[in-house]
Amino acid sequence: MLTFLSSIVLLILGYVVYAKIVERIFGIDPEQKTPAYTKEDGLDYVPMPWWKGWLIQLLNIAGLGPIFGALMGALYGPVAFIWIVIGCIFAGAVHDYFSGMMSLRHNGAQYPELIGRYLGKNMKFIINIVSLVLMILVAAAFTAGPAQLISQLTSLSFGTVLIMIFAYFLLATILPVNQIIGKIYPLFGAILIFMAVAIGGALLFFDTPIPNLTLANLHPQELPIWPLLMVTVSCGAISGFHCTQSPIVARTLKNERDGRKVFYGAMIGEGVIALIWAAAGMTFFNGTEGLQAAIAAGGPAGAVNEISTSLLGTLGGILAVLGVIILPITTGDTALRSSRMILKEMVNGNKKTDWKQALYFSIPVAIPAFYLSTIDYSFLWRYVGWSNQLVATVTLWAATVYCLRKGKFHWICGIPALFMTGVVGTYIFYAPEGFHLNYHVSVMIGLSITLVVTAWYIYKIISKERQIKIETAA
Repeated sequence: MLTFLSSIVLLILGYVVYAKIVERIFGIDPEQKTPAYTKEDGLDYVPMPWWKGWLIQLLNIAGLGPIFGALMGALYGPVAFIWIVIGCIFAGAVHDYFSGMMSLRHNGAQYPELIGRYLGKNMKFIINIVSLVLMILVAAAFTAGPAQLISQLTSLSFGTVLIMIFAYFLLATILPVNQIIGKIYPLFGAILIFMAVAIGGALLFFDTPIPNLTLANLHPQELPIWPLLMVTVSCGAISGFHCTQSPIVARTLKNERDGRKVFYGAMIGEGVIALIWAAAGMTFFNGTEGLQAAIAAGGPAGAVNEISTSLLGTLGGILAVLGVIILPITTGDTALRSSRMILKEMVNGNKKTDWKQALYFSIPVAIPAFYLSTIDYSFLWRYVGWSNQLVATVTLWAATVYCLRKGKFHWICGIPALFMTGVVGTYIFYAPEGFHLNYHVSVMIGLSITLVVTAWYIYKIISKERQIKIETAA
């Protein structure tokens, strides 16, 4: 239990201390008008209070990610606590803060637009495709599960429920952000928080204590922690999906000083939720073997239902059903909203959007998402984890170049970017959905890729220093 409680304290300290360092390095300007006012359009650019933005951001980036991902990560044992804490404070929250604030500084620009500005047009083209594919897959994956559960609990057919969900998706995608999303997301965010706090409180009085990190359980079942844990637990530590969601809230912030609370703070909140569910998975099923059996029998949703019902009784059962239905749906709708925004910027740039144009750009992404949610797309879903972390890595590099150009302390983004480069570079060669090579060979390839990128990074630093000397001499 000491490892778990210490991890929560460290996350809180990360927000209190490190978030202010990150904010100072970025350099906010509280006097500068935000896009919510300068580009207010009543649709995407709408001023909202920071607390509402925080709840919306938390629900956008979380959904079932810090629950399902944390349960899967708990199969590695208490070492998952360490990755959630370190990844969240030094990588995930930094990634979310810079992606949100860079969007804010560039009139609420979408992620691919920022990539093009700082990493070049070729990378922008690639990331546009990767981002759209990721959004469509996420929307499909977070729709089929709730639709199946609703059809089981009611007399409605799976197809009927699916149509109903996608009808809601279209409404949430084309209506002003302060209507559906701004009004109901804070409530759903509160449900997510209450559910996690209730489970966490119950664990403190559970018969079996939450396991601590020891040398004996550091490497359970000889699973290679690197890089599998870093891809398995993404939403609770660092996730590329977040940078696609941040512009939604960046277009509503009233003041730049709210960025630390909304972007960095929401990621810390998600980290706490992930810690609680990882602890629940390790504790409730008496270790990793019991958890693995529970997931094999009923999937992560079944494990969530069993934990919630057993620890919280009838209330837990209701929360579990609400969580497994509502939370993924509220991730799917914002995934389509952000993909609509990305597609619109690809075609029309930053021109003003009305609801008709929003509907026009929503249909091309909604149709493939609907189709994928009706078939066995599990073979595609296996690629989501890696592509998600690839997007996060590219975002960190864009933030690094941003800091370099602005003369800021770029290492705060560069070090986690190098780390994640090693993760995605190794994973794709080792994982079954990748090249499925020998582990040691994959590690060497990943290291080689990281060294090449490091050389590029050093070249960028030297070029910037040379430019500064020339400008100073002139």
